[in-house]
Amino acid sequence: MSLSRVDNPPNPWATTDVDWLGEPPPARLEVFHDHTREILSVNDSPDIPFKYGLNPYRGCFHGCAYCYARPSHEFLSFGAGTDFERKIVVKPEAPALLEARFRRRDWQGELVCVSGNTDCYQPLEASYRLTRRCLEVCAAFRNPVGIITKSPLVERDVDVLARLRDEAHVAVTISVPFIDPAHARALEPYVPPPTRRIEAIRRLAAAGIPVGVNVAPVIPGLSDGQMAEILARAREAGAQWAGTVLLRLPGPVAGVFEKRLRAALPDRAERVLRRVEETRAGARNDPRFGSRMRGEGEYAEIVRGLFEQTRRRLGYGEHPPLPAPSPFRRPPPDDGQLSLFS
Repeated sequence: MSLSRVDNPPNPWATTDVDWLGEPPPARLEVFHDHTREILSVNDSPDIPFKYGLNPYRGCFHGCAYCYARPSHEFLSFGAGTDFERKIVVKPEAPALLEARFRRRDWQGELVCVSGNTDCYQPLEASYRLTRRCLEVCAAFRNPVGIITKSPLVERDVDVLARLRDEAHVAVTISVPFIDPAHARALEPYVPPPTRRIEAIRRLAAAGIPVGVNVAPVIPGLSDGQMAEILARAREAGAQWAGTVLLRLPGPVAGVFEKRLRAALPDRAERVLRRVEETRAGARNDPRFGSRMRGEGEYAEIVRGLFEQTRRRLGYGEHPPLPAPSPFRRPPPDDGQLSLFS
């Protein structure tokens, strides 16, 4: 399976750089195993509404041109371009590591977000089933879970989600940045189309799973005009809450995004890039807490106001609150042996 040709921005952490003599080779899928010793990442950003993230995969086959996680692949000595999309790292010990973390006495049953970086239901999940197995661990421990994904594969796990709903806490958010299928295919080429993601909201809602929609990222000059229709369709399908994030382009993401935007939507490229800079004080990105997810300036305020006005008009509620106290509890180990202090 290939995605055009290998094309990566220079990696600032690499001591050497590859310059192909002739055409670069096809970008083929390669899978690597990560034998990390910890599975939960700790977030201290005031812009992110969760502390603990669980990422069973690094890199993402979906290939979204705007993905903010692309720079993280450079720390693996990979590139932020096609390497991020076709050199996928899996964490086969993720479920066991999660259980080990839950059994430590300092764990108090905090919310775990699956995933905070790349999509936990990207295509490899269909065979590796790491996300499902991690959710089964959360269900066994009654640990609250939040899920964010663009993939209808989440429907496969409705049985585990229902158990989490009944015995702990679960909230699933489906990301739908576009309603125009041509725009979606141009900038998120290997993600199921917007209509299929709306259908996933419908099916989860019909199964009684708490589900919301994330209109993110909003791309100024391109997808901002689609927000109202996305919100309306998602609400009709059963979405209970809605969120949004303005496009941000950290590090090499700016170059990847611009190149693919110009190639796929050349007639819109200048307008989009101009609008992005208008919301970022003349730059392509603003890393400051408090503004990096929202943007600044009149245009950013107009986009934010339109979103809030539409959200209220359609009757969206707030994100479901966490139960207090946490329903978390430690079941006996599989060997049936109880700890002296259990």
